[in-house]
Amino acid sequence: MAGNSIREQILLAAMEVLRPAVESLGATLHRSSAVALSREQCPALVVFPESEAITERANDRVTRELTVRIVAMARAVPPTAPETEADVLLTAAHAALLADGNLGGLALGIREQDCEWEVEDADAVAAAIPVRYRITYRTLANDLSQQG
Repeated sequence: MAGNSIREQILLAAMEVLRPAVESLGATLHRSSAVALSREQCPALVVFPESEAITERANDRVTRELTVRIVAMARAVPPTAPETEADVLLTAAHAALLADGNLGGLALGIREQDCEWEVEDADAVAAAIPVRYRITYRTLANDLSQQG
């Protein structure tokens, strides 16, 4: 049986890098949550693998760019602003993710792409701030589990 792809290894490494920063702020960490998080699970950081593109092929090597969306979620009752709490969480996550820009040698680099703000007025105001990162890595053309 083959091992995990480098893509999956990168996602697992990112989760492990983010976990201490997130938990130190009293937040929860989730991967690809398909259901809405409850108020009790917030503040939270959710990691979504979003897309992947092949940017170069050279001989038996393939360079890939994995786009990962990291969403900070927070809820607050006015006058507290949930986006302020979500921003603190994103600041810590950003520092943790970029502290080792190659995730222990799995990636060639990590670049921040963009950020959005989503604020909703529910029973408590909720904020979700998604940030996208592009992680560049290389594999062998015929084996996704081997670095190229």
